[in-house]
Amino acid sequence: MKHYFLLVSLVVCGFSYAQEITVKGKAVDGLTYKGVKSKITYKSYPTGSISSTFNDSTFSFGIFGSSKYSVTVEAPDYILHTILVDPKEAVENTIMRTITLVPTGQTVRLSHLIFETGKAEINPQSFSELDELVAMMKINTGIEIQLEGHTDAQGNAKANMDLSQDRVDAVKKYITSKGIAKDRIETKAFGGTKPLSREKTEDARALNRRVEMRILKD
Repeated sequence: MKHYFLLVSLVVCGFSYAQEITVKGKAVDGLTYKGVKSKITYKSYPTGSISSTFNDSTFSFGIFGSSKYSVTVEAPDYILHTILVDPKEAVENTIMRTITLVPTGQTVRLSHLIFETGKAEINPQSFSELDELVAMMKINTGIEIQLEGHTDAQGNAKANMDLSQDRVDAVKKYITSKGIAKDRIETKAFGGTKPLSREKTEDARALNRRVEMRILKD
């Protein structure tokens, strides 16, 4: 019996000394990087059992335990944006995140999406960004998107077109594997026909190799 009470005491003490993690961030315009007053909603993910909302350009909230949280930002004339916050990111019990907003009607570049050279295989380092896209579509069930694939202009034009299609198909496959319906995602390939830069440098070619997301319905 003495051992039983000792165990309970240790468990209770363990909970009483759990450290809070503070999540802080700001919603900014993607061009000016100025703060954008927004409706900012955070929820425990995926259950949504804990949630609250800010109406400001900044946010700050505390979390306990190991659960992830989603943070969704909505602002007039901007595309809705959702990020995922993982307690494992914390440095000295603090997580800092900046949420960059893109004007309505434009495409959102999946800037951390990495493929093996010349292939449609997604590098695992890209999964966290794709998981945020999945979270956005799970939280906002009316959203439909189009994934648009681009390559640089080097090499055979048809091969580039095929590669860009294979890559957006791979992204769609990953998203649908997480429970998003296929009919909410369209794909379109552009190959090397729509470069962001026509400079003949490696940096320019890397800029042109991309997958973008367009909101078709929200």
